[in-house]
Amino acid sequence: MTDRISGVLAFVQAAEAGSFALAAQRMGLSRSAIGKSIARLEERLGTRLFQRTTRRQSLTDDGQAFYERCVRALAELEAAEAELDSGRRAPTGRLRVSASVMFGRLCAAPILWELTRQHPGLQVELSFTDRVVDLIEDGYDLAIRIAPLADHAGLTARRLGVQELVVCAAPSYLARHGHPTTLEELDGHEAIAYGRNGIARPWRFPDGQGGEKLVSVPSRLLFDDVETIADAAVQGVGLAWLPCWLVAERVRGGQLVTLLEQERRYSTEIYAVWPQNKHLPSKVRAAIDVLVARIPERLSDATRPVKASTLPQTAHPRPSRGLNVL
Repeated sequence: MTDRISGVLAFVQAAEAGSFALAAQRMGLSRSAIGKSIARLEERLGTRLFQRTTRRQSLTDDGQAFYERCVRALAELEAAEAELDSGRRAPTGRLRVSASVMFGRLCAAPILWELTRQHPGLQVELSFTDRVVDLIEDGYDLAIRIAPLADHAGLTARRLGVQELVVCAAPSYLARHGHPTTLEELDGHEAIAYGRNGIARPWRFPDGQGGEKLVSVPSRLLFDDVETIADAAVQGVGLAWLPCWLVAERVRGGQLVTLLEQERRYSTEIYAVWPQNKHLPSKVRAAIDVLVARIPERLSDATRPVKASTLPQTAHPRPSRGLNVL
């Protein structure tokens, strides 16, 4: 029976992924293991489920019919398991989480590592990527997103906090080029820019009326990694516009100085996002709860005291009705 279930799981994953290799990656198995499992399933059923060529694979008519039945059966099994699991006290099993590279490394990973220490039956697989993953298609249980939420039916979200961005520079740079105090005074300075494919992203500031002011500071350095920008700023290369959680230690240590204190800071909300499920598995619930409790500590602005009434009111689109926000 175990062989039958594993064969069905491998078949469904391969059908949805479009390749044995991607199915193997999602299941944590080798490609050959997936191939052998599906071959045994085809032998037992006495029919070919996939039409394979050197370039692609697709379901046969029998494969499509079998896939539709399997999906319904697995959905029932998953619902039954989730219903039982929701009553457990201790989370168990493998939890797949996606987060952006630097925020994931510096903020999310330490929190989730601690969660595994508290729950020996829990396994966490944390994937770092700056692209927006498709949770359902890519097989993730949870994602952490730093951006206004887009319309996506079938997902639920919970707010974790707000990320502020600040302009900063090294004391050595300011000694040579002066200390800008307004956006207008940025003219004549040099920036270390963030961007890709040769295109630098402008710096954003709230205009106090629900809109934004975009500022482009000349730059000879363009990186697609924020920590590299922070390191370059420490060396006195130029001004940088970076998240407070990334530069807080450098500011406390005197390596960087925050600028434009009278200007409103641009902010972006951070969410935990997961596939909608009537019965939320205990492993997902535990991760969401600890992130809600601990992420605000990581986001606390150590670069200056901030009162709630002075937080920047950056206008962001409200989540659309396709996404359920808790």
